[in-house]
Order: sequence, then C-alpha cells, then structure tokens
Amino acid sequence: MAIILDADVVIRGEKGAFDLESWVASRHHDQFEIAAITVAELWHGVERATGARRDIRKKYLSAVLGSVPIIPYTEQTAYEHARIWAELEASGKMIGYYDLIVGATALERGSHVATFNKRHFSQIRGLSIIEPK
Repeated sequence: MAIILDADVVIRGEKGAFDLESWVASRHHDQFEIAAITVAELWHGVERATGARRDIRKKYLSAVLGSVPIIPYTEQTAYEHARIWAELEASGKMIGYYDLIVGATALERGSHVATFNKRHFSQIRGLSIIEPK
C-alpha cells in the first residue's frame, strides 16, 4: 500500500523521538511517499535552524527526500482540497491548511497517511490513517 508521511513523522525521526528508518524497514511491502506541501514544511524547518543544527537537519532531510517520491499538487488535488476544506469549514471542524493538502493528496491517490496527529486527520472523511508504532 502507498503511505504518505506527514511532516510530524519525519520531524520525530530527525529528532530521535521515533525510529523512522526501522519503522519503514518493518513495512517492506509498503511504498512511502511525501506530499509536496510537506517538503515545504520540512525545508522551512531547515531554513529556520542555525549553525550546526541547520547542517544536521539539511543532511537528514536530503536523505529522507532522496529515498521517497514527492507527490505534486495537481488539479485533482486542488479539487479534493477544496471539497475537504468546504466540508470541514461547514461542519466547524476545520484543521490546518497543510493537513488539508496532505489529506487531499492521499485521497486523490488512494493512499494512507502516516501521522502522529490522528485527531486532525480523522476529521477528513474517507481518509485512511496509520499511526506509526
């Protein structure tokens, strides 16, 4: 199955709070991906870091991004994004805009989302969520 990694999974891996490499290796039948918006979120963290921390983050992120496909924001993603946005806004259960795009990307592709933020992503109807262990 295809699994889109949310930013929090990659960030926890980088901080040593989660063994991302082992978790991915334990799911050898799955294909991991990252939504383009998540790339922006992660590079933002690199850009905000300073000194040695910046170099460490940059090296880690380059390694992660070099090992998974980056899924672009397409016209179909935009449709899914708008649909989810309107639905959540109408229900009063709005979530973060980047999470909306990650969710839309997953729904468009029929992928799951791996995240530690199950509370937000569970608001998106029809989205399959995996909470890494």
